[in-house]
Amino acid sequence: MIFKDYYKILGLETNKVTPDQIKVAYREQAKKYHPDVNVGNKNAEERFKDINEAYRVLTEATAKKKYDRMWNTYVGKKKPKTDELGKTTGLNDFFNMFFGSLDNKKGVDGAAGQANQAPIKGENIDTEIRISIEDAFYGSDKKISLRTVSGAVKNFDVKIPAGIQENEKIRLQGQGKNGKNGGKNGDLLIKINIEDDSKFKLIGYDLYSNLLITPWEAALGSKATISSIDEEVTVLVPKGTQSGELIRIQGKGYKDSKGNRGDLVAEVRIVVPTNMSEQEAQLFKDLKHTSHFEPRKEKIM
Repeated sequence: MIFKDYYKILGLETNKVTPDQIKVAYREQAKKYHPDVNVGNKNAEERFKDINEAYRVLTEATAKKKYDRMWNTYVGKKKPKTDELGKTTGLNDFFNMFFGSLDNKKGVDGAAGQANQAPIKGENIDTEIRISIEDAFYGSDKKISLRTVSGAVKNFDVKIPAGIQENEKIRLQGQGKNGKNGGKNGDLLIKINIEDDSKFKLIGYDLYSNLLITPWEAALGSKATISSIDEEVTVLVPKGTQSGELIRIQGKGYKDSKGNRGDLVAEVRIVVPTNMSEQEAQLFKDLKHTSHFEPRKEKIM
């Protein structure tokens, strides 16, 4: 019978370790040698069985106590030569000596042995959804549908909290892949993508919108009303404002993670009337003959 150095199998150099250290070591080794990432690798499959076997023994208080006595006698003191899997020969009926109670049913390859393996949490599933700026700002309820491995469609209700951030993830616990050996299911992680629309564009925590004004408002200066995401705001348009200039209204933008607001940034767009009355057209003609303004001859800065 082969003696197995369970501590070495888990990547531990000594038996002076805590239960948490055993658990961390187990997870690292199980992830490395898991059959799902070593498809067709028989050596990895055997190593994975040894890892689970080591974890079962070292996390069961009575079995660990018995094993540590043997480990101290045959490994801790004598340090016999072991192979890369932490095995050494020379001990007959190893399991029958003090692990009969753990393996008195089927072996690791059998159904009962499979049930005794350490629980493995299921993998998380990542997906993403697109929502409007208004839905992100105020919060909303959404439904998403995902196709399972078996081909069935599963629906989920997702509550979007008010003020959620771009690329933030919502976690639905237990809605990921199934766990193994009684382990918990993984989680469903939903990444949020906030979409710009015809009214607003989100950059950081600032909301960008267009402010449409007339030529005379731009030339003479005026007060104009613009819609922020949650109210109407009056802004001052300075005399001589040019198309494309930005007017910043503080504290009227999107929310940060603490509830503070970014700014509303209004981009000025000067709009010329297309359906003019005869009187309006005449006024523009009079302006044309009266004004000496020639923008195409202005010095380019």
